[in-house]
Amino acid sequence: MQILDLATLLVCVTAALAFVNARYLKLPSSIGVTVGGLIVSLALLILVGLGVPVALDAVNLVRGVEFDDFVFQGVLSFLLFAGALGVNSHALWALRTPVLVFALVSTALSIGLVGLVTFGLLSAFGLEISLVYCLLFGALISPTDPVAVLGMLKQAKVPRRIETLVAGESLFNDGVGVVAFAVLAGVAVAGGGEHGPNLSAIGVTTFFAQEALGGLVLGGALGWLGYLTLRAVSDFVVEVLVTLGVVLACTALAAHLHVSAPLAAVAAGLLIGSLTDRAPAALSSREKFDSFWHLTDELLNIFLFALLALEVVVVRFSGVSLLLGVIAVPLVLLIRAASVQLPYLLLGRRHEFSPFTRRLMIWGGLRGAISVALAFTVPAGPQRDVFLVMTYVIVVFSIIVQGLSVSRLAARAGSVS
Repeated sequence: MQILDLATLLVCVTAALAFVNARYLKLPSSIGVTVGGLIVSLALLILVGLGVPVALDAVNLVRGVEFDDFVFQGVLSFLLFAGALGVNSHALWALRTPVLVFALVSTALSIGLVGLVTFGLLSAFGLEISLVYCLLFGALISPTDPVAVLGMLKQAKVPRRIETLVAGESLFNDGVGVVAFAVLAGVAVAGGGEHGPNLSAIGVTTFFAQEALGGLVLGGALGWLGYLTLRAVSDFVVEVLVTLGVVLACTALAAHLHVSAPLAAVAAGLLIGSLTDRAPAALSSREKFDSFWHLTDELLNIFLFALLALEVVVVRFSGVSLLLGVIAVPLVLLIRAASVQLPYLLLGRRHEFSPFTRRLMIWGGLRGAISVALAFTVPAGPQRDVFLVMTYVIVVFSIIVQGLSVSRLAARAGSVS
């Protein structure tokens, strides 16, 4: 597929779905686009089953989309940078310990539990997929992506601590999940007899540290350089170009240095956001600057969910994989609850949490495009198709069911603040 074909397909489908949602469904943008895209995908699958030439041509066109490359090299860093810019740096620093504990402990616990449960579930259905691949599934499904939820939290005027905790935990568990996925994917490939990172505990720990710490250092350095440049100019266009350059540099350099681009983008966004908060004169117009990145965040999320809807037509569905996905939905939710509960109890001795914090973190921990993108990068084999279908089922449930119902929970949290 040519880049112009891909751009045309994405823009036209996204515009159509966004129009239908704004005119008729009137749902939050990401949820509405997903619902509309799901309907289009199902209709397309039916037409493909009937052998309609136009539908077959559309499927062949979609097969050329490199979803993982599009997300990781073109979108993910921008999303995380924009999200980090929008986080209140002072509030985040005040909650740094809970945020980091939830992001690290909850994500690690979730990866392990999901991996073990998935291994047992697949074995019960007679599918022989190794434990390391099941842990890989745990790494791709554990990161949360509560884009729509954060908007609802702001609208419901929930306590600032809850909003900051949910936003901060999401930003960092995305980065931790992506790094863990990279480590486990390397272990899985090495276990298959190909080149990969050292399988020893020291080798895995070193690889993780290189990805995580290297990404944070790279993002911090580029963020500081970007801030110095912003402080030296007073032109909105230049300021936007500088920050765009910082994000692209994070992505490109991270690939060459073999460090985590998502964590680099988070670090750069947090640093620039914090420093410009403390020195407002560094930006010619804070309002215009924030509006640009908010719009960028919204547009990219709509594009991602539209592409997610298109990708379902090329996934090889089977009755067993669909059933596994349905069974995995409540299991993943229960594991999310358990992984949040443990650090919540540990932190509760020293930190006071607002009412509804735990429930919002559990039910508001939506799975989104990041999980799907990671699923498409699972090494080829029987596990890839199974995990793709299971991931799609979990993500659709998460976005539609949790996404549509979490606003009531957020409103109740706001009413007691």
